[in-house]
Amino acid sequence: MTAMPPAMMLHIAAGGVGLASGFAALAFRKGERLHRIAGTAFFVAMLFMSGIGAVMAVFLPNRPTILVGVLTFYLVATAWMTVRREEGRIGRFEVAALAIVAVVATLDFIAGWVAAGSPKGAMDHIPYQMIFVFGGVATLAAVTDLRVIRRGGISGAPRIARHLWRMCVALLIATTSFFLGQQKVLPEVLHGSPILFVPILAPLVLMIFWLFRVRFSKAFAQAPQTLEAAG
Repeated sequence: MTAMPPAMMLHIAAGGVGLASGFAALAFRKGERLHRIAGTAFFVAMLFMSGIGAVMAVFLPNRPTILVGVLTFYLVATAWMTVRREEGRIGRFEVAALAIVAVVATLDFIAGWVAAGSPKGAMDHIPYQMIFVFGGVATLAAVTDLRVIRRGGISGAPRIARHLWRMCVALLIATTSFFLGQQKVLPEVLHGSPILFVPILAPLVLMIFWLFRVRFSKAFAQAPQTLEAAG
């Protein structure tokens, strides 16, 4: 058996911590101590996982995966900054983040167009449909960034919702990458099993649930600081 490179080992380890802590953060009530601990672990682990993954993809090479790694890093970083930044304020970070995600979105759509025109309908084994999906996510993030910058900041329930959906989408990317893209590390009986879609869809379902509570619950509207320092 070929020895696993240290970077890959760290990438997988960070991904495992990210998945466990991400689901834990979603399970705990927002703003509680356990949520903050799990959220911090998720934040750190996902930065390591996505950062290392993007760098490794350069040397494979796997061009769409580079963009996915950058997008995931961006989502986690901006979600964290949303609750760290004082309400109704923006800074250079938000402007730089918008520039980065706008470039990612542009490159995703270019890559998707090139992949769609290729004989296999893919670029570096990534189907063009998936590339366009990531381009759509990056575009949505860029549009919401622009709105926040134009308004001079964000506060209240929309601030919490912004933090929440970005963390959940990052978790969704991680679960999809692991359970569909890394099936070789799972028991053989699970290879190709529809059961693998359960942990993949879980972040999406939980995101919808929490977004509904955040946007329509008076508790979150009256206590916009409950997620301060949360992950």
